[in-house]
Amino acid sequence: MVFRRRSPRASSEAAAGDGNGAFAEAALSHLDSLYGTALRLTRRPQDAEDLVQDTYLKAFRAAHQFEPGTNLKAWLFAILHNTYRNMRRHDGRNPVDVDNDAVERAADDAGGGQTPEQILTRATLDRDLQEALDTLPEAFRQAVWLRDVEELAYADIARVLDIPIGTVMSRISRGRRALYDALQMRRAEAARRVVSR
Repeated sequence: MVFRRRSPRASSEAAAGDGNGAFAEAALSHLDSLYGTALRLTRRPQDAEDLVQDTYLKAFRAAHQFEPGTNLKAWLFAILHNTYRNMRRHDGRNPVDVDNDAVERAADDAGGGQTPEQILTRATLDRDLQEALDTLPEAFRQAVWLRDVEELAYADIARVLDIPIGTVMSRISRGRRALYDALQMRRAEAARRVVSR
């Protein structure tokens, strides 16, 4: 899949227009952001594609409920996260039998290969930053990603993640601090390796 980022202003203006075509165009302008976040959540391209498809299906069915002039991107992210939560809840009720030996062999065969999310964000994030981001707990990683990469407002992130705005601010603050500490540690280790050569 190839995604092109469009101007958020252009998509908000199109969403405010009359007609379903303008809404669809505005909604689809956020495809790459939704896919990137879906890939971060699911960690599998096929699951991310399914999640984005389900998100758009729900969004287009509920297009009449979208209030023009509000943040379309945040509305779509709320649908995406709710759909993901429902998928996980459903998967938890219907556990799948797993052959642990096959999983371990597959992990060994991967030999330290990159996850799909690492491949996707490699072009946009510094390697050290990507590795540090991957070490964050999921709750912090989601909040930091939605704020610093997707550039959603705190109130929008609160709606997307279905948590109080104070919790959003706390997670972003703590996540950024942990990210900073991890980056400092990685760069100090890299400097020691260079000096010891």
